[in-house]
Amino acid sequence: MEGSALSECLHCTVRHLAVCSALSCDEVQALEDITVSQQIPLGTTLARTGEPRSHIYTVTAGALRLVRTLADGRRQVSGFALPGDYVGLSGSDNHRYDIEAIADSRVCRVPVPQMRELRLRYPHLERKLLQRACQELDAAQANALALARLQPPERLADFLLRLCAREAQRGQVGNRVSLPMGRSDIADHLGLTMETVSRTFTKLRQQGLIALPHLNVVEILDFAGLQQLANDEF
Repeated sequence: MEGSALSECLHCTVRHLAVCSALSCDEVQALEDITVSQQIPLGTTLARTGEPRSHIYTVTAGALRLVRTLADGRRQVSGFALPGDYVGLSGSDNHRYDIEAIADSRVCRVPVPQMRELRLRYPHLERKLLQRACQELDAAQANALALARLQPPERLADFLLRLCAREAQRGQVGNRVSLPMGRSDIADHLGLTMETVSRTFTKLRQQGLIALPHLNVVEILDFAGLQQLANDEF
């Protein structure tokens, strides 16, 4: 279901993670005027590769999967968009990947032309968007480094620590990490098979680094050990 712009944008639980945190109250109102809150049910495809990029989305709840299909038909999960993340912030006129909901989600949707106008009106919003683009580039480089590692435990440890850091930014205190994505998604993101991912989870658990209380929850028992594994040279 779609609705009008959120009337309580200032009290959004992920506002401190989103680019709208750079705006004053009046500017937030201007953003609200062009924003639509959209519910994205599990399994919905929000956009497909090659479609015109007509909107920019801020994820406020749930999780999205960014997927590319390679020339040989294999699937590559480029990343996951979690609450506070921007989706569709690109220099391309078309979407470069499919955007799919892997949980019941909600986004704030802003038309690209109106966002361009806001960026011209509010220079500090432009700076915030540039900062976000740089953060995404850093994250992409970190993921590329993780994929270059030879051992699956290193890749999975790095992935779990990055998710844990995101939950800390959202104010989630503790050592539990939610996994809205399935094992096959993690495999396609890390360049592994699903069987390898399952075995690696088991190996980390047997080493006492993590616990697996639920299929979609990881409890980190040894942060130092997991960090050492993720940072090991090969």
